[in-house]
Amino acid sequence: MWPDDVADRYRASGHWTGATLFALLEARAADAGDRVAVIDGDREITYGSLTTRASRLAAGLYTLGVRPADRVVVQLPNTIAFYEVIFALFRLGAVPVFALPAHRSSEIGYFIEHTSAVAFVTTDVHEGFDHRTLADVAGDAEVIVAGDPGTHLALDALDGDPAALPDGPAPGDLAFLQLSGGSTGLPKLIPRTHDDYLYSVRESAGICGLTAASVYLVALPIGHNFTMSSPGILGVIHAGGRIVLAPRPDPATVLPLIEKHGVTITAVVPPLAHLWLDAVAGSAAKPDLSSLEVLQVGGAKLSDTVAERVRPILGCRLQQVFGMAEGLVNYTRLDDPDDVVLHTQGRPISPDDEILIVDDEDRPVSDDTVGHLLTRGPYTIRGYWNAEEHNKLAFTADGFYRTGDLVRRRPDGYLVVEGRAKDQINRGGEKIAAEEVENHLLTHPAVHDVAVVGVPDPYLGERTCAYVVARAGATAPKLSEIRAYLQGRGLAAFKIPDRVRVLDAFPVTGVGKVSRRELRAALRANPKG
Repeated sequence: MWPDDVADRYRASGHWTGATLFALLEARAADAGDRVAVIDGDREITYGSLTTRASRLAAGLYTLGVRPADRVVVQLPNTIAFYEVIFALFRLGAVPVFALPAHRSSEIGYFIEHTSAVAFVTTDVHEGFDHRTLADVAGDAEVIVAGDPGTHLALDALDGDPAALPDGPAPGDLAFLQLSGGSTGLPKLIPRTHDDYLYSVRESAGICGLTAASVYLVALPIGHNFTMSSPGILGVIHAGGRIVLAPRPDPATVLPLIEKHGVTITAVVPPLAHLWLDAVAGSAAKPDLSSLEVLQVGGAKLSDTVAERVRPILGCRLQQVFGMAEGLVNYTRLDDPDDVVLHTQGRPISPDDEILIVDDEDRPVSDDTVGHLLTRGPYTIRGYWNAEEHNKLAFTADGFYRTGDLVRRRPDGYLVVEGRAKDQINRGGEKIAAEEVENHLLTHPAVHDVAVVGVPDPYLGERTCAYVVARAGATAPKLSEIRAYLQGRGLAAFKIPDRVRVLDAFPVTGVGKVSRRELRAALRANPKG
């Protein structure tokens, strides 16, 4: 996935150390086996027990027929089972495909089909939704359920002798596939290797000050790249710290967990930061948050006004994080002055992160000028998985990834995010491809044409609005009808439009052509027009 000479340079520089993700866990079990690794409600598991369970689960999966390099779609909420499953797959050399709990049949069916997955691991019921019903789109993939399996295979029933396992994967092998926040159709899949991901994890753990005394609260979905590696759960395991799982991210759930377990660091998206701040500021009985040292905020740009409230209300340091599952991650540092922490989105992890900021013609722009962000480096992919045609657009000929972000670089090297150039909506940190939602809506019998755009929102950053042109003789569907229709098509709830507006026709260019890209841009610029 990297040219040989580039890969050799990353190895020679010590960025890639030749380790694997399962070896990371084994190392902690060797030096701190009795230390608690993860707390999930009333249940906890030590590093030693997690390593043993993952090894035996790997053997059980192997007996079931899962082989090295096979793809397995994993859709689990914030539970200990997630760790058992992913480390079992890492040991076996099979490839997790990380789905989110919010995904429904449309996305799950696509992931399974696109990756030729041999298994689908999910939960029984989460947040009122029975995930076992998603077995209908699993095809020939084995359905494995954490909890009550119903008519399917129970995760707890998978157990075997690790001595029967083949050798584990090589450090340069594909470790897993993550989901992109792309702007076209269904998500592209992001291939990460053991070597490149572990480099990001190790450096992130150092930048974020993790130690064996660190206690990290998982408030966001556990399969998010932010939650996994920035520094996330893997960074905590690298440091030998402790992970506390929150089943939900609301203040009533997380604030008592911070107090009870002495949480030192956690990560949120801007709407959650706002919600937590309001909850603490408005509480008559203030929770004890004295253990909290760092609040990370990423996934979308944090407004200066909210950033300025973090230390006075929560009493901890703010760390801004700007990155992408494709690779590049930027952090404000813990010793940065307030001006940098409050008003920038950080600087890259690595001295070998190459940053280009260019105009619409790919010409470099000067510092403090807004442009398109391009990047390549030791943990940024060189192409999406099985997406040859898309890769020609998303990557330059010499390997730079076109992030789709509009940024400006200060003279000190820190980046300030100014927006997006791609047709992508960032709704509270969840990335929505407008085209994917439009393609679903275009199947509605009353819809002639549709444009889905993001409109500014002070809480979520953006909400989605579907501009609809009805078919001749038909009545345009109302918002309630559209929501029910998209739910029936198995679309994740966060992708369903928040608003619907009906137009008689879409505007056209001087030669009578509708440019959907220009149309979406015009609607974003004038959402009330």
